[in-house]
Amino acid sequence: MIHTDMVCPFCGCLCDDIVVETEGNAVVRVDNACTLGTHKLMNASMDRLKGPIMRDGAGWRDATYDEAIEYAAGVLLDADRPLLYGWSSTQGEAQGLGVSMAELLGGVIDSTTSVCHGPSILAIQEVGHPGCTLGQVKNRADLIVYWGCNPTEAHPRHMSRYTTYADGFFLQNSFRERKLIVVDIRKTETASIADEFVQITPGGDYAVFSALRAIVRGRGDVVPPTVAGVTKEQLERIAEMCKSAKFGAFFFGVGLTMAPGRYKNVRNAIELVDELNRYTKWTLTPLRGHYNVYGSNEVFTWMTGYPYAVDFSRQIAFYNPGETTAVDILARKECDACLIVASDPGAHFPRKCLEHLTSIPTVLIDPARTVTTPLCRCQIPTAVTGIDASGTAYRMDGVPIHVKTFLDLGYPTDTEVIGRIFEKVQEVRHP
Repeated sequence: MIHTDMVCPFCGCLCDDIVVETEGNAVVRVDNACTLGTHKLMNASMDRLKGPIMRDGAGWRDATYDEAIEYAAGVLLDADRPLLYGWSSTQGEAQGLGVSMAELLGGVIDSTTSVCHGPSILAIQEVGHPGCTLGQVKNRADLIVYWGCNPTEAHPRHMSRYTTYADGFFLQNSFRERKLIVVDIRKTETASIADEFVQITPGGDYAVFSALRAIVRGRGDVVPPTVAGVTKEQLERIAEMCKSAKFGAFFFGVGLTMAPGRYKNVRNAIELVDELNRYTKWTLTPLRGHYNVYGSNEVFTWMTGYPYAVDFSRQIAFYNPGETTAVDILARKECDACLIVASDPGAHFPRKCLEHLTSIPTVLIDPARTVTTPLCRCQIPTAVTGIDASGTAYRMDGVPIHVKTFLDLGYPTDTEVIGRIFEKVQEVRHP
């Protein structure tokens, strides 16, 4: 059976032109997806847990969904300060239930945003977001800047769908008319095709932004001959390219948000875009990784007023990154139970945090065994959104997209499992 116009549930591009051919419950062909998306879709039914598993001494034993859900609800109800973490690779409907449950429990809910583009949000909260849709970029942009990111490997179809290789409605010959600037600390695959590659020394982003802002403002006289390894001549050339563009689009990744300076780097980038908008049209968009991490920020914000790291222990929504973020709470050993949904902190968090996860009752909701599995006491497998579950996800530019399903493997969805846990919590807290 051939399924058309499917949405790839891998990265924040949410490519919606995927064609999937299935035979029974096996995927035999995928068209239009990148290597990363194809691998995820082709192996849609492989390596899944057959059912929930629970700790049994040093090993594991099989459990029923009723038993695992009862255990998860009990763990959360017994906790004084439960942490609900993850939420970036699941549908918006499950995210909404997670926020409601965290509020009822008086716990903390955080997404993977706190370890990727959290600094971007802090900067946007300070000085605003000059953003636009990817459709605007595709049809209008004649100059693209990728800063601290490598879309060729991390978002393989971003350039073919929206920037360098995409046809533009307002461009006669987009491939030749559209210029590309790449700024990074090393020469990447993306940098190898750039019209201008700017190699800066690690940690030099803030200084280079400041120099570009000075040049754009007409104060090039205060810029020294070299800034963070970049010559003044190249900086002046780039500033002129940016000022003379008809429509410029600035994209950046964690190479900027996690570099020294963090959110100040992003704030300086936004203020550079603001300076350039005195001459022409410029926009800025973070390149988001997980396919629905933007959705977690949207759902959390419209339900609590805050985009991530929301603490309900004061009976109101409280937000203070650095205090209420998952890494900080785990490092200070403040939480006494943890529910992890669609995330793999075992692969990314500091050792100190993982040691605390192993010392408290931790429940993982994820389709397959991950690095986090050995840290948990119970794992509940669920359907994968975009494969055997449908739902709502937000693209990296904030456009909501309905993600469809093309298989039925018999697993419950994240929304169903979290909904059942929430019902049991409500029975005790709001009988």
